[in-house]
Amino acid sequence: MTPKERAQRSADAMWAGDRASAWVGMEIVEIDEGRATLTLSIREDHCNGHGIGHGGVTFMLADSAFAFACNSRNVATVAQHNSISFLAPVRLGDTLTADAREITQSGRSGITDVTVTNQDGVIVAEFRGASRAIGGHLFEEHR
Repeated sequence: MTPKERAQRSADAMWAGDRASAWVGMEIVEIDEGRATLTLSIREDHCNGHGIGHGGVTFMLADSAFAFACNSRNVATVAQHNSISFLAPVRLGDTLTADAREITQSGRSGITDVTVTNQDGVIVAEFRGASRAIGGHLFEEHR
């Protein structure tokens, strides 16, 4: 199995149980080892009292892209801690793209950066997550 095939199978296994990402309206665009790209179209129920995209929704998109990238090797991995900087407002009708790329992975720990852009290529947020492998696999694999 190639690394890209393993990443796709891992994403399929995670997506099957990921009710939150599907509920909010995310879609997986691309998966590879240590990488994931997800999109989300901003709806009215994603907006806050200021009429702009709720930061928690942008964070959720970035966090999901982070999760799919971290789990791309078929090793169960969770967030240890993460942070986000909001750089531009998100508007109703925007289509956000979260591009996650693993910066380093060593032993059970990793660091993954996620850039969130809108449909015009404007960076709306930068996210950095630290991951920790907890053992186990997402699907049965004979290595």
